Amino acid sequence: MTITIKDVARKAGVSPSTVSRVINGKGVISEETKIKINKVMEELHYHPNSLARNFANGSSYAMGLVIDAKDENTFSNAFFNRSVFAIETVAQNNGYNLLIVNDRDGIDSISSIEKLVFERKVDGLILPPSTIKPKLIKKFLELEFPFVVLGEPKLFKTESSWVDVNNKQGSENAIEHLVSKGYKRIAYVYDEKNNLFEQNRLEGYKNGLKKAGLKINDEYIIETPRDKEKYYEETVKILSGSNPPDAFLCSNNDIAFHVLKAIKAKQFIVPDQIGMITFDNYPIAEYMDPPLSVIDVDTYALGEQVANILLQKIERNNSSNQHTLISTKLILRESTND
Repeated sequence: MTITIKDVARKAGVSPSTVSRVINGKGVISEETKIKINKVMEELHYHPNSLARNFANGSSYAMGLVIDAKDENTFSNAFFNRSVFAIETVAQNNGYNLLIVNDRDGIDSISSIEKLVFERKVDGLILPPSTIKPKLIKKFLELEFPFVVLGEPKLFKTESSWVDVNNKQGSENAIEHLVSKGYKRIAYVYDEKNNLFEQNRLEGYKNGLKKAGLKINDEYIIETPRDKEKYYEETVKILSGSNPPDAFLCSNNDIAFHVLKAIKAKQFIVPDQIGMITFDNYPIAEYMDPPLSVIDVDTYALGEQVANILLQKIERNNSSNQHTLISTKLILRESTND
């Protein structure tokens, strides 16, 4: 009879992944556990072979991370890169490899993702909200295949586990701080209105104004396509009006850079005449002139959480869904009278 990794795990009283980590020399395992597992392998005459082991266990010891190939900014995004680093760290520390795959097939076809699952190349998947399609998720739920969404999804929100940044909280805290510094006419500049995280940031902006007793002025809400020239042009336009904003909240560094450029072109002084806060500390907020106050998003914690939840689903057959929001932090600098 062929001895499998499950046989070793059962006799040693540990999980198969713990045995895998000892075999592969990965992860933090106590010396006592290592000795016990090695002793059991010797007693059972078990000789590790990765390919045979994976087939025997029905496990690939791999996590899959699906990315949206249609978004050309994915790999240049510092937000994405730190999250992936965290996911990779959790995977390696637990004896798993991380496989990254593009969702290449458009809206109606999901063959690239299905291939990973049906060929058992991965034991679970991390998905961005943009890849959440009814056919795909219904199939995962039917198969009880482990998956976690990196970001709050619009569809299947209650039927899936997901981790996201608390974007509403971030905007509300930013508005509260700006109001405390005497700013009253606060504009919000954002793009990609179809993204749920942008909608949540906008809602937090409005909630913050309401809590401060300030009127929501639609003219101060600047929605632009992902176009650097538009960021600049729309800011110049609103600053040229009869009642210009005295502060700006920007949804990312890129927008903030062009908004600040427009403010300087109109010869306003930051922070004396106009205050500024932007989401995301990376990559350039602290290096602008003046350095910008920011709503800092812990993207490492985001990736770490999503990977740990997926690991629970894979190893413990944990089918319960978790909805986790990572808190933001306000870092104050020279752009808000601090």
